[in-house]
Amino acid sequence: MASHFQLLGKDPASDARRGRLATRHGTVETPVFMPVGTQGTVKALTPAHLRGIGAQIILGNTYHLNLRPGSQLIKELGGLHAFMGWDGPILTDSGGFQVFSLAKLRDIREDGVAFQSHLDGAKLFLGPREVMDIQSNLGSDVAMVLDECPPWPVDRDACVLACGRSLRWARRCLEIASESGFLASGRHVFAIAQGSTYDDLRREAAEALASLDFSGYAIGGVSVGEPEPEMLRQVSAAAPHLPADRPRYVMGVGTPPQILRMIALGVDMFDCVLPSRVARNGLAFTPDGPINLRNERFRADPRPVVEGLDNYTCRNFSRAYLRHLITAGEMLGGTLVTLHNLHFYIDLMGQARSHIEAGDFGPWQKAWIGRYENSV
Repeated sequence: MASHFQLLGKDPASDARRGRLATRHGTVETPVFMPVGTQGTVKALTPAHLRGIGAQIILGNTYHLNLRPGSQLIKELGGLHAFMGWDGPILTDSGGFQVFSLAKLRDIREDGVAFQSHLDGAKLFLGPREVMDIQSNLGSDVAMVLDECPPWPVDRDACVLACGRSLRWARRCLEIASESGFLASGRHVFAIAQGSTYDDLRREAAEALASLDFSGYAIGGVSVGEPEPEMLRQVSAAAPHLPADRPRYVMGVGTPPQILRMIALGVDMFDCVLPSRVARNGLAFTPDGPINLRNERFRADPRPVVEGLDNYTCRNFSRAYLRHLITAGEMLGGTLVTLHNLHFYIDLMGQARSHIEAGDFGPWQKAWIGRYENSV
């Protein structure tokens, strides 16, 4: 049994799990949603905002932070925690997603990925050694291995090659983390299982990585353009083959119903830019589905975004005021709606944990999703 992760309970009607992950910068109660701070900031919010809405752990990105301001500079200034003023846990993505998203600017090789910077075209290279060194410089609490995220759709033969390469890179990342003292210092390394839409490749990748002693396991390569039913099928194909005594993380998703459905499949950790990205355009999440605050019907609406939701935005401001800020192009509008949306996600995870503990997550989840989707 892993000493850093406790499995505290399980829902009787689903595979939903209640867990607790120990890190150097604090304990993370799971299921958990992690706000995304790609470049050392969760857009529009301060660390005080994040603490105020109950964020437990946030993300940074190896590729972007190494481009600017540079991981060595961040190390010299005390690490990413000190640099950005956040004293809680930080998980850093390895740059593997950029293998997918920057496909026109990279060349995949056996030893890693050669990129052209999306900023100025400068050449850079990320292999297992570089990825682990950068994340060590950043002071990451949870480091992700380098992987190759296949696009959707993808030819089976190409997916086989990507899975094999990702496995070899994962092994090397783990070796480097062990040899360098990264793991001995109390930090964690998570593997990433790929496989695209091929159930057997998903299973094989999960089983191969599960045979290695990683701190946790992610399911990658979902939400890259495939339909939602396919995305959920990919998660269900991989999750049962990952170790039950380690945290399971689905990367880069999703909507509130998608996350609840994946919790029911046995997933513990999530991140997504969606709640903050759409907030800047005035889209706010509610239990009855998202609302577009730009709509004329909110011009004189005195209600908060969600009645009774205890965040700074809902306690103090009306839909009418938020609409005014958004339509006037005021920066405060994006901040207030981002704060609300991220709190909505974080609060939802708190509800999920409570219902798993109570043993009624299954019916609660179905009722919650039914209300949300039937109101859209």
